[in-house]
Amino acid sequence: MFYDQVTITVRAGKGGDGAATFRREPFVPRGGPDGGDGGRGGDVVLIADKDLNTLLPYKYKKHFVAEDGSDGAGNRRHGKAGESLYLKVPPGTIVRDAETGDILADLVAVGDQAIVARGGRGGLGNVHFVTPTFQSPHFADKGEKGEERTLLLELKLVADVGLIGYPNVGKSTLLAAVSAARPKIADYPFTTITPNLGVVGVGDDSFVLVDIPGLIEGAHAGKGLGDAFLRHAERTRLLIHMLDGLSADPLHDLDAVNREMSLYARDLMSKPQIVVVNKMDLAEVRERWPAVQKALQKRGQTAFAISAATGQGVNELMQAVSRQLRTLPSISPASQEEVRIFRPQSDDAFTVERVRGAFVVRGRRAERIVETADLDNPFARRRMMILLHRLGVTKALTEAGIKDGDRVRFGETEIVWDGSAFDTIIDKP
Repeated sequence: MFYDQVTITVRAGKGGDGAATFRREPFVPRGGPDGGDGGRGGDVVLIADKDLNTLLPYKYKKHFVAEDGSDGAGNRRHGKAGESLYLKVPPGTIVRDAETGDILADLVAVGDQAIVARGGRGGLGNVHFVTPTFQSPHFADKGEKGEERTLLLELKLVADVGLIGYPNVGKSTLLAAVSAARPKIADYPFTTITPNLGVVGVGDDSFVLVDIPGLIEGAHAGKGLGDAFLRHAERTRLLIHMLDGLSADPLHDLDAVNREMSLYARDLMSKPQIVVVNKMDLAEVRERWPAVQKALQKRGQTAFAISAATGQGVNELMQAVSRQLRTLPSISPASQEEVRIFRPQSDDAFTVERVRGAFVVRGRRAERIVETADLDNPFARRRMMILLHRLGVTKALTEAGIKDGDRVRFGETEIVWDGSAFDTIIDKP
């Protein structure tokens, strides 16, 4: 079964918690803190795999979670980092953020990979919090949560040559004749309902040919599932435009399919095309061929006359395709204008706003300070408040009109504001 679009949810691993332990050994009566750091959570990574040509593995399983980092331990032992989760996808997969539609990655070639969710940092052990005036910190940081994201995976098959044309013109028959592919072939429209790939050998050269299901007028808007099929033409370097020699007006068919491609994506019309008239094994088609050939020549188009069923003219066509491919550039990923470049913002940047009676602070560092603090430990809470003050959060909240007892949200964590508690610590190290 062919499956070329799917939505999945990925979550990176949480960082392990730091340890709040103290050295306990014989003859060392005053052993200091020795808590190790937590391990970093595993990432979620997508990688293009040569053995896949469909997104079917993600039809039923939709949620993927990487391994959490291990907690730190005494004797300054750091926790083990979580294993990253590698998800295999077919070459040609475009990865989008499902909420914004931004392209996060374009995995064209085999082996291309992208980190789509980063693991959380491990929490610091209590050895990091020792100061000349604070020798016995009984707290440690919690591990940071891993990133979570909903992704839209969209497959655009990677092929050198695309076979396009109206339904039932003989595209599948040609693919079967020149490759080992065995598409369904029958004498009725829309026999092919999913793209089929085949490898064509011409002398020492070879190329990948994709049979794109028949296009009809309105395909760009989804008629006959045309919009789903047209995306697979975007990855090709060259198009073979096949016409039915029995058609009442082959040139009208040629123009109609080209019009649908231009309405779907104007870049499709910039791809070189080789026009082919099929079914030359029929006497009626052979009689009409000179007139069709002349009409195409008036347009400046050279056409091949073939019979996919008998093989007439097929070798000459494949040789011409191979020659033209040598002059064309290789398939490239989406341009930088299409792929969103993630430029890290300052961790210290934050915003404060009031939402439905609560104050909401947004900012990577501010949220991390609260998220990783052990709010049940008064020493850890004190340190959290000092860090927020140094960052400028307390001043911003005061200017926004916060009062004691108001709720403040940092990411998914909510605290109750106690201004007097801040007043007693802000001048202390």
